[in-house]
Amino acid sequence: MRKTSTVTIEGGEKNRDTGKVFQVTEMSADAAERWALRAGFALMNTGIDIPELDGGASMADMAQIGLKTLMKAFSRMDYEQAEPLLNEMMACVQVIPDPAKPNIIRPLESVDIEEVSTRLTLRKAVWDLHVDFFTDAG
Repeated sequence: MRKTSTVTIEGGEKNRDTGKVFQVTEMSADAAERWALRAGFALMNTGIDIPELDGGASMADMAQIGLKTLMKAFSRMDYEQAEPLLNEMMACVQVIPDPAKPNIIRPLESVDIEEVSTRLTLRKAVWDLHVDFFTDAG
C-alpha cells in the first residue's frame, strides 16, 4: 500500500488557500524510479554542484541531494526538461474538497490552488513523502 499524507494549508486570512486540504500519495516504485533517474540525469547536466550519488540516481540519491538543491537545479534546466518532472510531482496531489468529509477525494484541478506558495508547500510534501524513509534511515 502506498504511503499518503494529508496537508492542510495554513497561511492566515491573506492566503486564499488557507484551510484547504490535500492528500499526497506516493508514486509507484516504477514511477518513482523513472522520475529519480530522469531527475538525476537532468541534474548532472545543470552544472550545479551536487554530492556524488551512491547508487546513480534513485530516490535515496535524491534524498541526499535535498529539495533545495533539486529546486535550484530545476531552475537551471530547460523548461521542457523540468516541466514533466514538476508535473509528475503534482500528479501525486489530490484535493479533499470538504474537510468535514475526508473520505471524499478527487483529482486536483488547476482552480483548486490559488496561491503559488500552496504549490510549493505541496511539492515539499510530495518530496518528503518519497524520501522520508531514506532521511529517517540516514
